[in-house]
Amino acid sequence: MKYTKTTLKNGLRVITTPIATLESATVTVWVKTGSRLEEKRVNGISHFLEHMVFKGSKKRPTAKDISEAVDSFGGEFNAGTSKEWTNFYIKATAKHLEDAFDILSDMVLNPLLREEEIEREKGVIVEEINMYEDTPIMKIGDIFEELAYSGNSLGWDAAGKPKTVRAIKRDDFLRYRKKHYYAENMVVTVAGGIKEQETINLAQKYFGGLKSGSTSAYKTFDKRQTKPQVLLKSKKNEQAHFILGFLGEPRGHKDRFVEATLASILGGGMSSRLFIEIRERRGLAYSVRTSADHYGDTGSFATYAGVDINKVDEAIAVMLQQLYGISNGQFPISNKELKKAKEFIKGHIALGLEDTKAVNDLFGENELFLNKVETPEQIFVGIDKVKTDDVVALAKKLFLPERLNLAIIGPYKDQKRFEKLLE
Repeated sequence: MKYTKTTLKNGLRVITTPIATLESATVTVWVKTGSRLEEKRVNGISHFLEHMVFKGSKKRPTAKDISEAVDSFGGEFNAGTSKEWTNFYIKATAKHLEDAFDILSDMVLNPLLREEEIEREKGVIVEEINMYEDTPIMKIGDIFEELAYSGNSLGWDAAGKPKTVRAIKRDDFLRYRKKHYYAENMVVTVAGGIKEQETINLAQKYFGGLKSGSTSAYKTFDKRQTKPQVLLKSKKNEQAHFILGFLGEPRGHKDRFVEATLASILGGGMSSRLFIEIRERRGLAYSVRTSADHYGDTGSFATYAGVDINKVDEAIAVMLQQLYGISNGQFPISNKELKKAKEFIKGHIALGLEDTKAVNDLFGENELFLNKVETPEQIFVGIDKVKTDDVVALAKKLFLPERLNLAIIGPYKDQKRFEKLLE
């Protein structure tokens, strides 16, 4: 997959990926900021600002004006906020590429941030927070990161707390935007049926006026953990939800392809080890999946499961047995299993990249944080090089008791019960 990186005079990076076979295109604006870079008193402001760009801009003063402009050419638009980045995108037919640039730049660079809209949206966001609280499968990730990254802003909820959201004022948004929304701290990615030079010209036209700024830093995560940790959120559910995971490696680390292969072997599909052991052979869970998450200076390697509330102990024990079984040689990895895991990864990447938004996601995050792009072809080469010994060596490095964390949401009262399971 061919791409071009262009840096505008103001320092804004633009990644263009022409795909001649497509008639659609996606424009994504990335900002290198998220809840990790917030002040605690305004925790949630990154996510709140994401909402506010849809509520009216300089050219389109109301939410209806913005949505009608996108609907007028059948486009799609949305945004997302993480711990370290925020992004905004519009997907449209390629012939409406300039319309997408015009609307998206107006929203992101010129939001009106009216006080009455801010006050109204507080209620919406509080209800969004409540929705997550009432949906354990969506909330359990926050509980796990609260535990694993305790003492650091990485452990804060990206959406904030109702109290902090209600306290945010217009001046807070203005200060936050001035601190983070500047050219060198942003990337624009465009993929689809586009012409390279035309796209770069549009980026210059609509984002060339962005001012420069200085990089904002975050507090580095200090790995103080010395023994297994548990965090129980007691809630009356029909099902227990838990994430069992280990502190991992940062974004772009050298063993990332080995890590992806290990995750695929353990919980990457319906024939993965944990899916077979926990769901198919024992009937303990409906959903089981393993993944690795990365930040600038740390990460995690974790497995989620939603299980019968009366069988959670067994599910945790089986999971630990399978994880440690790779590192201690009890459950060796066959050549057939290794090959299947690697092909699973490559196949899912290839299928996902049929969507132009996914292409932007792949290129945008790496460029934003690592100042480089990794193509699918380069990823496939990296995956193909992974050997069984590499996977076992990484498992021995990751699967240590002093890295282990267990977060649970369920109708339980005794946290020590689960702490004993990890001993």
